Amino acid sequence: MVQSQPDLRHLTDQYELTEEELAKTVRAVMASHGSQDDLWVFGYGSLMWRPGFPHLERHFGVVHGFHRAFCIYSHVHRGTREQPGLVLGLDNGGSCKGAAYRVRAADAETVVKYLVRREMVTRVYTPRWVTVRIDGQTVRAHTYTAAHNHVQYAGKLPPDQAASYIRNSNGRSGNNVDYLRNTVDHLEDLGIDTAPFRRLQQLVAPAQLHLE
Repeated sequence: MVQSQPDLRHLTDQYELTEEELAKTVRAVMASHGSQDDLWVFGYGSLMWRPGFPHLERHFGVVHGFHRAFCIYSHVHRGTREQPGLVLGLDNGGSCKGAAYRVRAADAETVVKYLVRREMVTRVYTPRWVTVRIDGQTVRAHTYTAAHNHVQYAGKLPPDQAASYIRNSNGRSGNNVDYLRNTVDHLEDLGIDTAPFRRLQQLVAPAQLHLE
């Protein structure tokens, strides 16, 4: 019988995910997914415009019980441990519009391994299944939510404090200001409301925005 959520009891409190734990995490996700079933993946951040994996189709849908937020300290891609950045996570409460991708069953394990490696550089994201509503129907989709017990979980920061992290941070994938700008631009291109993030932009770089 397929489990409702992956069994992640193998994960320890170490900071980074080891190769052994990566393999066990992939097996846990696949054990909670029907082996003959196509895989659905829900993206709420960069996966919406840069999935990086093969898929049969993409639809826009809504997940209830979680919302998109700048609630994760970035220690790798947009910051460092010494000077953290701030990036998106899927946090408890509310709802979130995003992209749902259907991946053929034969590619499911390869895609899950790619996603675990991409999202779980550290353990601040937790793989789980969510229900996505698409055009009046629902699908069970694989996604990554914020791990509240991790040192990188920022929670809901005051806007000026969040802006300070974003304004001053750089990481492996570039500076945090560009991450925020790209997020806003892509979400707007997809017709998703960005008002809270626009306000954050104004706090991060008001002079630059005025020139734009």
